[in-house]
Amino acid sequence: MATTTIPSPRSGKVKYSRNRGSGSSFEMLAWLFMRLSGVVLVVLIFGHLFVNLMAGDGIHAIDFGFVAGKWASPFWQVWDLAMLWLAMLHGTNGVRTIINDYAERNGTRLTLKTVLYIASFVILVLGTLVIFTFDPCPAGAVTDLPSFCPAP
Repeated sequence: MATTTIPSPRSGKVKYSRNRGSGSSFEMLAWLFMRLSGVVLVVLIFGHLFVNLMAGDGIHAIDFGFVAGKWASPFWQVWDLAMLWLAMLHGTNGVRTIINDYAERNGTRLTLKTVLYIASFVILVLGTLVIFTFDPCPAGAVTDLPSFCPAP
């Protein structure tokens, strides 16, 4: 097994060692995920932008009723959920890579990645809850409800 050491440009000290052929495929899978999720995200985001900004009345139609109407459909709930999850996991993986590259001490690296993972988890949970528990027609709301709300 060959060991590659990479000196830190600031201190001249060894930053970390990489053993080639160690059998761990996590970094390769993370690299592959970044490429595949990036392609899927491009499709999801441009579809999202087209429907929200160009179809229908464009940006002038976006309001509470527009979003509520979209989220009344399971298709758009899954679309937005996929966009949320892929974007968060893609971004988290990118920031994890940056932390690994630039945090020189193990304690700093562990602290930064812990904060990153907790923040990502909270955003994923809250975003998922908002998408699936959103109720545009709550009981006791004003009587001037959008057309997709049933009459009381």
